[in-house]
This record gives sequence, C-alpha cells and structure tokens, in this order.
Amino acid sequence: MARGILVTGGATGIGLAVARHFADEGETVVITGRRQAPLEAAAKEIGATAVVCDHTDPQAVARLLPRLPGRLDVLVNNAGGNTDFDTPAGAAEETGGDGGDGATPEALEAFARAFRANLDANLLSAALTTKAVEGRLAPGGAVVSIGSIAADKGSGAYGAAKAGLASWNLGLARELGPRGITANVVAPGYIADTEFFRDHLTAERRAQLIGSTAVGRAGTPGDIAGAVAFLASEAARDITAQVLNVNGGERGTR
Repeated sequence: MARGILVTGGATGIGLAVARHFADEGETVVITGRRQAPLEAAAKEIGATAVVCDHTDPQAVARLLPRLPGRLDVLVNNAGGNTDFDTPAGAAEETGGDGGDGATPEALEAFARAFRANLDANLLSAALTTKAVEGRLAPGGAVVSIGSIAADKGSGAYGAAKAGLASWNLGLARELGPRGITANVVAPGYIADTEFFRDHLTAERRAQLIGSTAVGRAGTPGDIAGAVAFLASEAARDITAQVLNVNGGERGTR
C-alpha cells in the first residue's frame, strides 16, 4: 500500500528532491509552499499534489488538513530558510550590520522582527505543522525535520532556530515513540542548487564552503533526500531523537 507523505517547502531544492524520491517510489505525496506557480510546476513534474500553505500561519495550516491523506506515514518538515537573506538590510545584519547604533528603539524593533522571522520560519513552522497532523501520523511512521550545520556554528537567529529545532525534536521523539513513530533531524551543510542564499553567495564564499569539507565537494539536494529516505524506511525503525549530519565532513562528531 502506498504511504502518505507530506513534504513542506516541496517546490524547489531539498524539498523537491525529497518529494521526487518518494513520488518515484510510488508513494502518495503532497507538497506545500507559499508560491503557487513553482509549487504547481513541481507537483506536475513529479506527480504530487500541491497545496499552497504558509506553515507559520495557524489558520493556513488548519486549512491544509482537509487536503491531506487521512493517514500520514511520513512528515518532512522542510519549509524554512534564513530569512535574513530576504532583504538587503537582512543581508547586512547577517554580516554584522552597518556599525550604527543598534540600541535605538527602532533598531531593537527591527532586530526583534528579524529574529522572530527566523524562529517562525524554521522552528514554529515545524512544530505547528507536526502538532496539526500528529493525530493522523500512522504507527511505524516517521517525522523528519530539516535542520542545519548552522545550529552548531553560532549563526545568528537562523542558527538559533535550527538549534531549537533539534532540541524540540528530542521531546517530539519521546511523545511519538510509544506509537512506534520516529522523529529525527537531518542537518545539511552547504548544499548547491537551492534557493537558500538567494543571490548573496559569492564565488569566493562558495569556494570556502566547499574547501572546508573533507570530501571537497558541495552537497546536493539528492544527498539530503537520501538521508531522509533512510530515516523514513524500515531500516531506521530503531533510530529516533537523533541529528544526522550531512555536511561532507565540514563539521564532524566522534
């Protein structure tokens, strides 16, 4: 029987690669995203169902539920990204700002908005979506959330949000474990062919990221899709509450 799969942020990059893998396996795949045109194009390409949804919005997530299969075997919380890259001001903040007075009320308000945006996009979105669908997660199923190497590198609000995601996942694994459902995080390093950096990644910085790996190559969306597929497979039934790092050895563990 085909499994029911939900991949949030499934229109491009890592999300699309993950959704394509499951669709190619004959699973029933739903992909979501905020942008209708690329979402529908991706769904047509891989044979999935597309539903527009902003996963930071409780009302939008509630409207999503009737569009989902009654049984979900795999939830992939992929929606997110570094929201500091969304605006030129955010990009400046990511690299340390302009050196002005950061303690004015206006500056602090802007800082708070930018910080919350990353928390909402990367942590709240996963927690909210999982809460909404937890009742239809099937025994023996899997929740896989996409984290980041940034969680261990002190990378501002984005890194803090991804670190929070890994911590939240520990409790989630305990909650879902009695139902035979696993919960894990896949933490990519630098992955090429995604929209993550928008147009802020220079050739020099890209070379630095690749040079910092042990294998001397950029990761691909397919690398992450493979890790997600494994964690959602029967072979990984005893793996839960873990972070699986997929970073080419840029940051290792013992």
